[in-house]
Amino acid sequence: MKYVIVLILMMITAAAQATEDKYNFATAEREQTFRELTHELRCPKCQNQNIADSDAVVAKDLRDKVIALVNEGQSKQEVIDYMIDRYGYFVHYQPPVTPATIVLWVLPVAIIILGFGFIVFRQKRAAKKQDWNAADEQKLAELINQYQRQEREQ
Repeated sequence: MKYVIVLILMMITAAAQATEDKYNFATAEREQTFRELTHELRCPKCQNQNIADSDAVVAKDLRDKVIALVNEGQSKQEVIDYMIDRYGYFVHYQPPVTPATIVLWVLPVAIIILGFGFIVFRQKRAAKKQDWNAADEQKLAELINQYQRQEREQ
């Protein structure tokens, strides 16, 4: 029974060590740069998860590449530029302002404004059609009287 318990504990310990990422850095500054980068870079597979928190294989590969680039002495911006060149702007949580991103931000607001403008225009147009005045009232009374006379004659 002792051997079974020891075997189980060894398996649990091995599994715990297997899940922990061990990275070696030359300086604490490089480790800090790595931590910042892994929180700024998005996992291409896990829609809204950074590579530090993602368990996807591609996130592990990205973390390994970030470590390699940081240990080579590349700056934070150089690593970000490398990842953007390889994976596109999607990989970075702070994409640059381009005509495409401007359209993505402005278009929904413009559609909402145009929608409200259309509603206001339609309301004003409908209000003009619904203006009821004395002439209309008199015309209606004449039509009702004419209809009632025709009903009596029949």
